[in-house]
Amino acid sequence: MSPMNCSSRWKVLAHRHSGGLFALAIACALFFAGAIVLVPAQAHAQNAQQDATQGAPPAARGRGVGGARGLYAHLEHPVLPIGSPMPDFTLPGIDGKMHSSDEYKSAKILAIVFESNHCPVSIAYESRIRGIYEDYKDRGLELVAINPNNPSTVALNELGYTDMTDDMADMKIRAKLRHIDWPYLYDGDTQTTTIKFGAVATPHIFIFDQDRKLRYEGRIDNSTDIHKVTENDARNAIDALLAGQPVTVASTQTFGCSTKWLSSHSAGVEKEREKLDAEPVSLTPVSADDLKAMRANNTGKTVVVEFWSLKCPDCLAAFNGYETTWWMYRLRKFDMITVSTDNPKDSAAVLDYLKQQHAGGKNLQFDSTDTKALQAAVGEKWKLGTPFAMVIGPDGNIVYQKTGTADILEVRRHVLATIPNDGPWFGVQEYWTDVIKAEGQ
Repeated sequence: MSPMNCSSRWKVLAHRHSGGLFALAIACALFFAGAIVLVPAQAHAQNAQQDATQGAPPAARGRGVGGARGLYAHLEHPVLPIGSPMPDFTLPGIDGKMHSSDEYKSAKILAIVFESNHCPVSIAYESRIRGIYEDYKDRGLELVAINPNNPSTVALNELGYTDMTDDMADMKIRAKLRHIDWPYLYDGDTQTTTIKFGAVATPHIFIFDQDRKLRYEGRIDNSTDIHKVTENDARNAIDALLAGQPVTVASTQTFGCSTKWLSSHSAGVEKEREKLDAEPVSLTPVSADDLKAMRANNTGKTVVVEFWSLKCPDCLAAFNGYETTWWMYRLRKFDMITVSTDNPKDSAAVLDYLKQQHAGGKNLQFDSTDTKALQAAVGEKWKLGTPFAMVIGPDGNIVYQKTGTADILEVRRHVLATIPNDGPWFGVQEYWTDVIKAEGQ
């Protein structure tokens, strides 16, 4: 099997069970001091953790400025003003059907929420969006979710708190995983609908009355930490409309991951690609004792170890999926180690393959052909010539291992469930732990 042509991996998103190719995308931009600033996942998460203020003055809403406590509208795409009629739209859904705004004419209240798979703040609000749906669906509310982002505009360093990206295939997986029963639509190809609404971020909610006039837009509540919520803005608006009362606070400043506008989010993709391609690639010979130390994992990080060989076609097919996992989580307390089990005399060929893959992480090669010593050092047995991967938690415990081709999404979920909490909401580990339990993984 010839080595993979690495130039193609930047064109498609890899997440599939066989470890297919993953594409790049662009940074989740936050707005500071009147400029769009691209930030890595960790810094982005820390800013997203800030509580949002109650709406900016109307004159500021379209100026494209913001601060650590919220986001304002994009200069070219102002937020839909309160009182406006609901924009018409026709978009594809995860059910394989096209959905139009006309479908929801009978609803007493219609809530349109812009959300995404990749955004850690949007993920944090999944349960709260579900709560709104469950609590009000029998009282005349219809809820529609729209993903505004094209996956080609979400950079790998913005995937630090998710297992997947924003394409339609992943939307279907996320909906099944999280039991999203309401329409989940995709606007990433053209963003025509997103532009009409002027959706600032994911999440951003728009609530329309029975006459389909906009009566509330902005944040869902005022804190990513559910224990610190003091203002349930979206629920307050819905309650007021159901009671026939005016909405007291009609507009609030939303916060989360800024919308990835197709018109302005391409440069970051290219820069990230160039940076990753330029990183040095090395191969280090290791002994059995070295592998024992690796297995003990005294690093305080979650570590993925991938054992592979040039003679293993399934290993080569899965290789980029693991490398992509490294690029996604590398800014957190995470490490990715590849271990070649090829004959030490083939080290030049191994290094050449690693360079083709731009594998800039830790690449090791066992310095012996003693299979028993290799497996004894790791403390596990598997058939060499087949893929074998382990996820080792910061405490040194193996939380996941797989002989044969692993589901890369399962690998990532176990990583996310063990990396120490450092993110945009205080239940990151707990969220992914619950996902794993629910899936029986």
